[in-house]
Amino acid sequence: MRCKRPLLWIAAVVTTATACGGPSHSAPRPEAVADGAAAPAPSAAPQRSAAPSPGLPSVGVLLDEDGHWCTASVVDSPKGNVVATAAHCVYADGAASTDFSFAPGFRGDARPYGTWKVGTVQVADAWKAAGDDADAHDYAFLTLEPDARGRQVQQVVGAARPDWASGPERRVTVTGYPNKDHNPADGPISCTTDTRRDPDLAGSMVMECAGFFDGTSGSPWLADGRLIGVLSGGDTDTESTAVLFDAAARTLYDRAVKASGA
Repeated sequence: MRCKRPLLWIAAVVTTATACGGPSHSAPRPEAVADGAAAPAPSAAPQRSAAPSPGLPSVGVLLDEDGHWCTASVVDSPKGNVVATAAHCVYADGAASTDFSFAPGFRGDARPYGTWKVGTVQVADAWKAAGDDADAHDYAFLTLEPDARGRQVQQVVGAARPDWASGPERRVTVTGYPNKDHNPADGPISCTTDTRRDPDLAGSMVMECAGFFDGTSGSPWLADGRLIGVLSGGDTDTESTAVLFDAAARTLYDRAVKASGA
């Protein structure tokens, strides 16, 4: 079963290994040693885990008056007002989320670059029709309104250029914001690791790095500084998945650019 990181207000955190039945591995057979004793099984390789991070100015949280629930990041666009996140963060039960904002560089109560109100939400038609059954389209592009000084968000924090044709085997850096129950400091975490093709969903990739709990959905996957996808789910506590941006994602991005008035 593929597990999703649900919206904060509609599901409590559960132990993914219990919910998904993570893989089990038999211990290697110990080799014989002198005196007929069995050698101890070799220790497993250390598990890679995300660590607290300075974050990136262009990466932040989606939030409303009740707090933050997902991660998003600024993606390069003509007008400079588009952010990328996961579709399940902003569209559920047949409707898009409303009255929420993006806070880049968020850290606890600090919003060093301000808060930018979300204007439009663009998700694929397939996601609107099928929701979680359309995992291959679990990405969204949002447009933001300018701040009180008339500036677009990209002018203030920069942006990552998208890559619409990446392969699934890349070296990525993923930065996100777990919810406070797993992240009392309420700041960003980051992990740099290698990805592989997701065997369960065509056009997707997997990374193994612990620590990407609820709240990190929508986190940008950056390869050579380019945005190649956003975190959408995972099968175990240590695995996370992302749909590779492709021609369909670019079509949706173009829709967002058009909605922004660029």
